[in-house]
Amino acid sequence: MDKVVASAALAVADVPDGASVAVGGFGLSGVPNVLIDALYASGVSGLGVVSNNCGAMDSGLAVLLSAGRITRVTGSYIGGNKEFARQYLGGELELELIPQGTLAERLRAGGAGIPAFYTPAGVGTQVADGGLPWRYDGDGGVAVASPAKEVRDFGGTEYVLEHSIRTDFALVRAARGDRHGNLVFNKSARNFNPLAAMAGRITVAEVEELVEPGEIDPDHVHLPGIFVQRVVALTPEQAVDKKVEKRTITERGAQG
Repeated sequence: MDKVVASAALAVADVPDGASVAVGGFGLSGVPNVLIDALYASGVSGLGVVSNNCGAMDSGLAVLLSAGRITRVTGSYIGGNKEFARQYLGGELELELIPQGTLAERLRAGGAGIPAFYTPAGVGTQVADGGLPWRYDGDGGVAVASPAKEVRDFGGTEYVLEHSIRTDFALVRAARGDRHGNLVFNKSARNFNPLAAMAGRITVAEVEELVEPGEIDPDHVHLPGIFVQRVVALTPEQAVDKKVEKRTITERGAQG
């Protein structure tokens, strides 16, 4: 039952080229940076990533993206990463861009064993009708476009069929975790981390604070250990190394 692995490098050592990887985080919050850095150091490439965004500045998945290690992204947001946009528009990267709530539910459904579900999000748009550019040809043309999806009427409202997501691996970050893999997330880090963890066939969690089994109140567990196969305890320095994407300050004496 003890799922603790000695290092991040060992925890991701069996991730092969071409693997699909769900990655938690929201902006720069709750991003498993230590595991991502270990994946970069391993030299793995050709990755298919499922994540809300693909890193920002020089942090998170941007490390792998800038190195050309990612070939496909399933996500909801590009705007904070100019290199992401450049690779996508230049035909170097395939992107399945989907509504944020749909992405969240596709990950959760994958972990819950639900093969597909209907949602009103995207009905009447290219999300349902097809034609979204998944890959450009480098000259402004579309090389690969999204297919049309099934749309059905339920009670007078149209819904589009979305398939769940399962990935080979998942990388997440938690505020607390025990040796059995039970995890607790902090505030907005809870947005996508539990869902990404559920979707992975092998889920690796880096935890800022490792505790013994029984120290986390069962009512406080956000993700049960059954979804987690490996746990990596961060050092105090790694745990506090958190970047701010957009720092906003108020001048002294200014009125709110």
